[in-house]
Amino acid sequence: MARTDLLHGSLDLLILRSLVLGPLHGWGISKRLRDISGEILEINQGSLYPALYRLEDGGRIVGEWGFSPEGRRVKVYSLTAAGRKQLLSEQREWTLFSTAVSRVLAAQ
Repeated sequence: MARTDLLHGSLDLLILRSLVLGPLHGWGISKRLRDISGEILEINQGSLYPALYRLEDGGRIVGEWGFSPEGRRVKVYSLTAAGRKQLLSEQREWTLFSTAVSRVLAAQ
């Protein structure tokens, strides 16, 4: 499985988690994830924006039009109560999954 496949399967979780830290526009979410991950996670626009639209359509995030510090019109996304609930559920699932994978990798 390629790193992009792993990322694609966890992209919603990463987006929701990044928005816990505060509202951001799409490029800001991508930059936040890249910065926090030590530049390991690179989210391309072809993956990011469909995920944002899906999360918005599902009521997990809400987007409002505003302006960037540079004065450009941007859509700023915030986490909803439903998004927080999904985040908690996905974090639990991720913890179980990553623990299981770590056990398999450490087996002797």
